[in-house]
Amino acid sequence: MSKYLKLIISLALPQLAGGLGAFFTITAVDSWFATLVKPSWNPPSWLFGPVWTFLYVLMGIACYLIWKSDFPRKETLLKLYALQLVLNTLWSPAFFGMKSPLLGLMVIVPLWAAIILCVIKFKKASPLASGLMVPYLLWVTFATALNTAILMLN
Repeated sequence: MSKYLKLIISLALPQLAGGLGAFFTITAVDSWFATLVKPSWNPPSWLFGPVWTFLYVLMGIACYLIWKSDFPRKETLLKLYALQLVLNTLWSPAFFGMKSPLLGLMVIVPLWAAIILCVIKFKKASPLASGLMVPYLLWVTFATALNTAILMLN
C-alpha cells in the first residue's frame, strides 16, 4: 500500500470516529446535556468540535507515522491505537446516547489508560507519534475530570 493511501486512511479513521460520536452528541447537547448541573470550569459547547477535530488530525498523523515505520512490532502498536479509537468512539453513545455520565466514565477511564499506553509504546517506534498523542491525552484527562464532576453533580 502506498504511503499516500496510508496517510489518507490514517487521517480519515479518527475523523470518522469523531463523526460517529457527533451523531450522538449533537442531539443531546441542546436537550439532555443542557439540563445537567456542570462545574464552573465546564468549557462552552462550541469549543469541543474544533478541539476534537484538531486532536483527530494529530492522532491520524501519529497512526500514519507508526504504520509507515519499520518498527518490528508496529502491528501491536496499531492494535493498541485501534483499541483507543474504538473506546473513543464508544464514549459519546455511552455518555450522550445513553444519557449516562456513569457509562461515560466506564468508557473514558479505559480510554485514558489506552492513550497512556499509546504515548509510552509509540515512543519506541516514533518519538514524534508519541508526542502527537500527548495533547489528546491531556484533553481526555480533562474530559475524564469533567465527566466525573458531572456524574457527581447530577
